[in-house]
Amino acid sequence: MELPDENTIRILITTDNHVGYNENDPITGNDSWKTFHEVMMIAKDYQVDMVLQSGDLFHVNKPSKKSLYQVMRSLRLACMGDKPCELELLSDSSRVFDYSDFTNVNYEDPNFNISIPMFAISGNHDDATGDNLLCPMDILHVSGLVNHYGKVLETDKIKLAPLLFQKGKTKLALYGLQSIREERLFRTFKEGGITFEVPTVRDGEWFNLMCVHQNHTGHTNTAFLPEQFLPGFLDMVVWGHEHECIPNLVYNPTKDFNVLQPGSSVATSLCDAEAKPKYVFILEINYKQDKKQPKLIPIPLNTIRTFKMKNIALNEVSFLNPHDKDAITKYLTEEVEEMINEANEETKEKMRQNGIEIDEEVGADGDL
Repeated sequence: MELPDENTIRILITTDNHVGYNENDPITGNDSWKTFHEVMMIAKDYQVDMVLQSGDLFHVNKPSKKSLYQVMRSLRLACMGDKPCELELLSDSSRVFDYSDFTNVNYEDPNFNISIPMFAISGNHDDATGDNLLCPMDILHVSGLVNHYGKVLETDKIKLAPLLFQKGKTKLALYGLQSIREERLFRTFKEGGITFEVPTVRDGEWFNLMCVHQNHTGHTNTAFLPEQFLPGFLDMVVWGHEHECIPNLVYNPTKDFNVLQPGSSVATSLCDAEAKPKYVFILEINYKQDKKQPKLIPIPLNTIRTFKMKNIALNEVSFLNPHDKDAITKYLTEEVEEMINEANEETKEKMRQNGIEIDEEVGADGDL
């Protein structure tokens, strides 16, 4: 991909990386951090202007030393460098990072060489705990590797101020809201307890982008965040928490904004949504574009373990006797082994396409 021009803000979007998921498993234990590393190397290869992460970077709010090490390693390799960040910060960052002892964006700190800053909100798995209500993202923020924004200290009175950036003639207003218990957030919105600060300077020139991490659909009447609650001045919402990847923008005609649901970068449950292909996304914003039609490039992730699901109705298998348990067990075992073989072949083909050496001795045991 060509380098972005002087007026194009290029953003890599990811969410729900769940680093540390199932990390003690001898086969799949390294999957989550390997894919997160792939995500960060994509950011470096595409020379993006920032990485935007919409919650649940870690799988638990007390990540293991191994998880912390792998995340910090990937961030350091991808985000640090001599190439200066070309984003000019136009707003007072201390109003967004007022909860921290370090209120500047990390790439403006003279003690760090940050080429690609990451901006991240906390998800429900990053839940803050303890006397100081600290979460893993606070640790990464104080280390200078991540800009943790969207933190909320009072859930009944929330005021969201944006980070304002400019590159060339293109302007970006970045909003974020950490994960909040669904019923609590629903009530706060209904009671008018959330206000958004809107840039008054150069009105109409800003691309207004927001990250959230909530249920996207109604599990109960109040256990989700309706899109209709979000303000219509937004141009795009990045929706974390839902693991199904929808690899395109979905337009909300009532609110006149687009929604991107990137999905997780690792499967954490056995369901159809997790079995769908997983991507990260490159978003390109340019002042010449229609703000409702930004350029979005989905990039398939190559380190994802092949995940296959199949529904089998035994009453439709004519040669099976419903009382013959041995025959049923044998039939199901053969079906599972066939799926594993298919998954291994798909994985091998993916590896061939990416020039990765293949161990042909790998059998149908799911090791790939």
